[in-house]
Amino acid sequence: MKTDNIRMQELVEQLNRARYAYEQQNQEIMSNLEYDKLYDELLELEKKTGTIMTNSPTINVGYEVLSELPKERHEQPMLSLDKTKDVERLKEFLGDQRAAISWKLDGLTIVLTYRKGTLFKAVTRGNGEVGEVITNNAKVFKNIPLHIPYKGELILRGEAVIGYSDFAKINEEIEDVDAKYKNPRNLCSGSVRQLNNEITARRNVKFFAFSLVKAEDAAFHNSRMEQFEWLKSQGFEVVEYHEVTRETIEDEVSWFAEKIVENDFPSDGLVLLYDDIAYGQSLGRTSKFPRDSFAFKWADEIKETKLLEIEWSPSRTGLINPVAIFEPVELEGTTVSRASVHNISIMEELELGVGDEIKVYKANMIIPQIEENLTRSGVRDIPKVCPVCGGATRISQVSDAKTLYCTNPECQAKQMKSFALFVSRDALNVDGLSEATLEKFIVKGFIKDFTDIFHLDRYEEEIKLLDGFGEKSYDRLMKSVEAARTTTLAKLIYSLGIANIGLANAKVICKAFDQDPEKVLHATQEELSEVSGVGEVIARAYVDYFSQQKHVVIYHRLLQEVEIPEEEGEGEAQIFAGVNFVITGSVEHFANRSEMKELIEARGGKVTGSVTSKTNYLINNDIESTSSKNKKARDLGIPIISEETFIEMMQQ
Repeated sequence: MKTDNIRMQELVEQLNRARYAYEQQNQEIMSNLEYDKLYDELLELEKKTGTIMTNSPTINVGYEVLSELPKERHEQPMLSLDKTKDVERLKEFLGDQRAAISWKLDGLTIVLTYRKGTLFKAVTRGNGEVGEVITNNAKVFKNIPLHIPYKGELILRGEAVIGYSDFAKINEEIEDVDAKYKNPRNLCSGSVRQLNNEITARRNVKFFAFSLVKAEDAAFHNSRMEQFEWLKSQGFEVVEYHEVTRETIEDEVSWFAEKIVENDFPSDGLVLLYDDIAYGQSLGRTSKFPRDSFAFKWADEIKETKLLEIEWSPSRTGLINPVAIFEPVELEGTTVSRASVHNISIMEELELGVGDEIKVYKANMIIPQIEENLTRSGVRDIPKVCPVCGGATRISQVSDAKTLYCTNPECQAKQMKSFALFVSRDALNVDGLSEATLEKFIVKGFIKDFTDIFHLDRYEEEIKLLDGFGEKSYDRLMKSVEAARTTTLAKLIYSLGIANIGLANAKVICKAFDQDPEKVLHATQEELSEVSGVGEVIARAYVDYFSQQKHVVIYHRLLQEVEIPEEEGEGEAQIFAGVNFVITGSVEHFANRSEMKELIEARGGKVTGSVTSKTNYLINNDIESTSSKNKKARDLGIPIISEETFIEMMQQ
């Protein structure tokens, strides 16, 4: 029979799904009568149990953006668990005690505090002593109760996690291979620690309680498992657990090992916790570990292979990292052929040389590592020059570790921000070239200057063989590169990364010099200073940039690569002169809001990001929306118009 709390969770999910379909997808998946009936049932259960989930449609938590996450010291240090990969060690730990065995979830540990029946505070584990306050974000987790029936002070710990299914959905929406999240734990950590909890809400973060720290005057009959059941009665989801003894531990570990393949939430092992609270507390703790619990880690799969080469990989900081390339092996269900060695000191400890027989494994079943070097032939051939730019390298000692650096300040690997700006949306807009992908291409030698981006087809076969790439990814990238060849002069100027020159400045300058590439190149400081909105500082930075011959050369080479059609609107009537617009929501008749913005600006108008008393029109296809922009516009008496109305205005 379903408990009230399980039924409430079902109702919350059904009602939220129906509301999302109606409000966001224009679909009605249940009648108003049915919705109201389920809503009333949920209200009654909330009154009966005293529990209200944070995502219940009966309340509106609201979204909030913070400037930073404040830090806070934990009342009790959060210690790590002693661990083993040997079931016999678990038997020793158990002795004649009974315990709860549960998943060791692989997410982010959170401490929740409730006062007077309401969520008061949520803090991350942090370093065990000090964590970050994420109360704002915990209020939008999918399954945390905002209100509970217990009115005393309750402190509990649990794991915030994102399931594999939600992780896969979020990654599917990201086209850029290198922008995809590596694993659910990284995604969860970033989601939980957002400054904008609207982003957290979209990530489907869940919380599973695994330890009750404090609940005054609540009776648990000296049993941890009774604590778990009591937490369930308060509306919490508790980590899945079984009762276990020395005699049953092997069978239970086997059961969990078989179950993990169908588990939607990431787990890197199991946890044993003595059921007898008083006994566990009497044992105290070591300087590192509590003595009432123990972790079991899955044994790493280790394979022998042969080291083929050391690849030296420069980064934007100038650090050149050694990467071990070895004969491919299967580890934890995937093919692995490379592992970071991190620095020269680790290479020297392993006495790592090409041709050595090595043992490799995946740390926590995720990150490839070298476990042991069987032949230890010794470190040799540390590069004297940077593999990207050919500049001299030097070995530095940083925090007791030897590291290799490129000394050339002009090294392409150090110019990542410049290349990232060049391909960004407001510049040349090359989809598929994230900073991570750019870094790969630069290290491989595919990109040395901006013009090389237009000739990546020279490396078709090499690109298709890179991790995460293939035929489709390569084809998408090439289409994006070709599309980027058609641009505007202003975007080209902005893409160069001239100090203080944003896209708006670039547009003003290009317009002042008749959209003529040569006039724009040879503009003097005096001429630029006379252009409205430019000023002396911007004019000086602009002229200084083009006073360097290397910049003039790259500008001329780029002009050979791109096509700049006559600016739309150059001969257009300035029908929007002096008119200020704000655009919000999705658009239907334009590729995106940027396209609409360019059209308005070409006709003399201005587009800003927020509604103020100076705004003349708010463009929003959802005129009846209760969004903050619509509300502000109504309060100020500013007309809210649809795209259709805007298009009619242009045609008048």
